[in-house]
Amino acid sequence: MIKTHSIKKILLAIGMPMALLASGGLQAQEYPNQVIRLVVPWPPGGATDAIARFVGQSLSERLGQPVVIENKPGAGGNIGTEQVARSKADGYTLLMATSSTNAANPHLYSRLGFDPVKDFAPVIFVASVPNILVVPANAPVKTAKELLAQAKARPGSLTYGSGGVGSSQHLAGAMLKHAAGIDILHVPYKGSAPAVTDLMAGHVNLMLDTGSMSHIKGNKLKPLAVASKTRLPMLPNVPTFDQVGLPGMYASAWYGIMAPAGTPQPIVDRLNAEINKVIQEPKTRTKLIELGAEIGGGSPKQFSDFVNVEITRYGDIVKMSGAKLE
Repeated sequence: MIKTHSIKKILLAIGMPMALLASGGLQAQEYPNQVIRLVVPWPPGGATDAIARFVGQSLSERLGQPVVIENKPGAGGNIGTEQVARSKADGYTLLMATSSTNAANPHLYSRLGFDPVKDFAPVIFVASVPNILVVPANAPVKTAKELLAQAKARPGSLTYGSGGVGSSQHLAGAMLKHAAGIDILHVPYKGSAPAVTDLMAGHVNLMLDTGSMSHIKGNKLKPLAVASKTRLPMLPNVPTFDQVGLPGMYASAWYGIMAPAGTPQPIVDRLNAEINKVIQEPKTRTKLIELGAEIGGGSPKQFSDFVNVEITRYGDIVKMSGAKLE
């Protein structure tokens, strides 16, 4: 005969998971009923900020609640990223994660303040943007080959800007130095937007940037090569690095939405479903393509698997760059 207290234990064991499931389902039904914060761990004006605003605007329309973009720059993106990791896991604080913050930084910083895998629930891969080799519009060089020849003839004379040590621009520049066998000096800024501003003013000579498309279209920057396998639809006359004699020079920054670890799965799934629809909307697709982006999508599991692979891949890239921060 089963004792009474044993029956109670069995009922509790069965009831607790069911209660948790019911709680998650209830949260998903009620979600969202207040403002959602989408944290961008970089200053306004760069590609991360632009993509967050494209997605946030349409997501707000679909969810019926404001999606407020909060820029929390500092420490190579770590400050804003850590803030989200420590936020309540209720779906109301999200992160615009990037290849810098969630793949490169674990290899750059001995103490991050967050675990890029354990502290986050991946929601969706949004887009990737190939790095474009750009120079000021009035620069005398007309082609990538001319620029590389100048760099080889005058080692250490050319400078390249970036959004900071370990940013996509920095690591792409390090890859270019390695691939081309050139010596160019790295000038890190606190975000890509101020770096681009100085590039247009001629204070640095070049960048491998992901957020310069509007300046290219405005004739403020001159594109010389694209670090992708194929030419970009928005820049059909700009060759790939393969085509200028640097095969395998592929570099791009990726962007995705993450929530704090422990966010109820029904909420993660709801966000994933809605953002999948958002990035397929014609107006959002147009904005992303105009930025030079390759559009993502897929499931939370696919994004999670992708991030794990990227963390390993960026370990090799950071090692090759020689970059290290404390």
